[in-house]
Amino acid sequence: MRLKVKDLSFWYSPNMPILRDINLELEESELLGVVGPNGAGKSTLLRCIDRILIPKNGVIILNGRDIRTISRMELARKVGYIPQGSSQVFPATVFDTVLMGRRPYIGWRSSERDEAKVLETLKMLNIEDLAMRDVNELSGGQQQKVFIARALTQEPELLLLDEPTSNLDIRHQLEVMELVKRVIRERGISAIMAIHDLNLAARYADRILMMNGGRIYAEGKPVSVLNPENIRRVYGVEVELNDHNGRPYIIPLRTT
Repeated sequence: MRLKVKDLSFWYSPNMPILRDINLELEESELLGVVGPNGAGKSTLLRCIDRILIPKNGVIILNGRDIRTISRMELARKVGYIPQGSSQVFPATVFDTVLMGRRPYIGWRSSERDEAKVLETLKMLNIEDLAMRDVNELSGGQQQKVFIARALTQEPELLLLDEPTSNLDIRHQLEVMELVKRVIRERGISAIMAIHDLNLAARYADRILMMNGGRIYAEGKPVSVLNPENIRRVYGVEVELNDHNGRPYIIPLRTT
């Protein structure tokens, strides 16, 4: 899967642009980490790529096709989106929740293949023992794995994750990130992940896109983007960097 975003802009009011002239390319089997302070436009970028929001300018090309020419159902087969703070409104089992990811493929009733795909995904994520549990009764980390499973049953070529580790303890943060990396490697899909934690981004992302004020401030390998100067200018924080297996480990010192 190849994604190209060219000259993308979005606003609710012309006087208050949220995204301005965004250009990026995503390679096959790549995890792109999108970082930046609150209000930088990270979530809006993901929603534009999933066509939840319609850009005011620019184009988004998926495998050589303008996504405006792709039907909503076909796009759902290609792109899996996991929004920030996913939650259940009505009681539902883990199995039924994950089965919702097959909606782009099924009619009135699910088939044996759809149900087999759900079981395959639950097993892959090591949560098959939760299949008959109510999602609302699960821990935050378990719920996040369920929502990732739901997106994976769509069999997407591109996975969009909006703050996948928010509100998780350190153990579940690592479990979720290891899971995302394993899925990318084993299924050969690509992913874009908006994330606040710079150290998780540095550890797991193949490439970093740093945003500020709706624009791309810096782009490249974690070691080149997550440097003290960029972090000071974008976040207003002085940091110290350590090296961990060729990737930066960030220690915040003080605000500027």
